[in-house]
Amino acid sequence: MQLSKETVQYVAHLARIELKDNELEKLSHQLKDILDFIDKLKSLDVKDISPTSHILPLNNVLRDDTPANSLPVDKALANAPQAEKNFFVVPKVIE
Repeated sequence: MQLSKETVQYVAHLARIELKDNELEKLSHQLKDILDFIDKLKSLDVKDISPTSHILPLNNVLRDDTPANSLPVDKALANAPQAEKNFFVVPKVIE
């Protein structure tokens, strides 16, 4: 796949990344190699291969989801820097 320096510079501009000339040259070659490898992977026939998320057969060990009593409001607010009624008071973020 062809990848020009101008394309890499344009993408770097969109990503707000400042590249020097030597970095631009190196990155152009590296990205070209990556895209060539992806093209090579696209040519493989994988229709008979089932999708996997991991190379080894792993299973998550999950606990049972059983309901329990919640933390009482007074304990939840005990260490709060500022509380009002049954709520935490936080500084306003939006101007």
